[in-house]
Amino acid sequence: MTRKITPVLFLLLLISAQAESAPVDEARFVSIGGIEQWITIDGNDSSKPVILFLHGGPGSTITQYKNAMYTDWEKDFVLVNWDQRGAGRTFGRNAPAEVNEDYWIENPLTVDQMVADGIELSKYLLQYLGKQKIILVGTSWGSVLGVKMALASPELFYAYVGHSQVVNPTANLKNAYDHVLGLAQTANDSASLEKLKSIGTPPYDNARNAGMLFRIIKKYEAANSDPSPDGWWQLKDEYNNEADAMHHENGDDYSFINYVGHKAMGIKSMAEGVDFMKDGLSFQVPVYFVQGQNDILTAMPVSKAYFDMISAPQKKFIEVSGAAHGHNQAVIDAQYKIVFDIQTQ
Repeated sequence: MTRKITPVLFLLLLISAQAESAPVDEARFVSIGGIEQWITIDGNDSSKPVILFLHGGPGSTITQYKNAMYTDWEKDFVLVNWDQRGAGRTFGRNAPAEVNEDYWIENPLTVDQMVADGIELSKYLLQYLGKQKIILVGTSWGSVLGVKMALASPELFYAYVGHSQVVNPTANLKNAYDHVLGLAQTANDSASLEKLKSIGTPPYDNARNAGMLFRIIKKYEAANSDPSPDGWWQLKDEYNNEADAMHHENGDDYSFINYVGHKAMGIKSMAEGVDFMKDGLSFQVPVYFVQGQNDILTAMPVSKAYFDMISAPQKKFIEVSGAAHGHNQAVIDAQYKIVFDIQTQ
């Protein structure tokens, strides 16, 4: 039987279609893991597929920037950014006014808790946005969460896209130490060589030595890769204030010391028990890696060896020339091609 489309029914259908494709622009706290956590949701069309970004660091949030990296994606996707537990506005919402070493010691971060947070957030987004699944994109530290979330709850995700994929933080850091040591010797970089000699090879039992090595790695990556455009790192007006700056700085310190550990304070390393070569090999979702050829911190030989051992319904490894550990335009372009292909499959 053919249903007659009356003027009233036509109007209701038109309103419904418009509602389904309405733009979305939200920034607020949601209750995740027993605390309030900060998320942003942006897209020109709410009916489009959802991407959940997992930032690196662990404290390197991207919600505070004008989103020049991913703004063009808003026409094709709904983009969700999340200040993870211990980072950015989530940290500021839940930490005391004065953060000291006692707070660090008494409030440890764990990988398991943050993975649970990510899964709970994903379930919330599916219900709130009316979706069946999400595309998961993790960068650096976020790639640890991404792998674990995809393995634990594959039913929530269309695919996992790992950028600067962490495999085993200890092995990654040892490889990075040897790499920058060789670069410093070739360059006759006495200042870096002296620092590298003083801290010795990883792993470290204090955050100061880890931080020193990270700074040397960043120095050589910057010298051997194409930079990102300056405009990417401009603060949004609403984040350009003393309170947000303090929350991001304190959260970055808190997250980093929990990530690398500090024996003198009894702070265990979150990274110490991560080894995906042992327990991260069998996926039930498609897996894609975007890897900078000049990445030192999570170098290609380590990530490619891991990728080759992975079993997944579909997998692809994309090498990006001129890219190191961080983002540049070539990385964003490679990521976009992957997620666009996913949504059209």
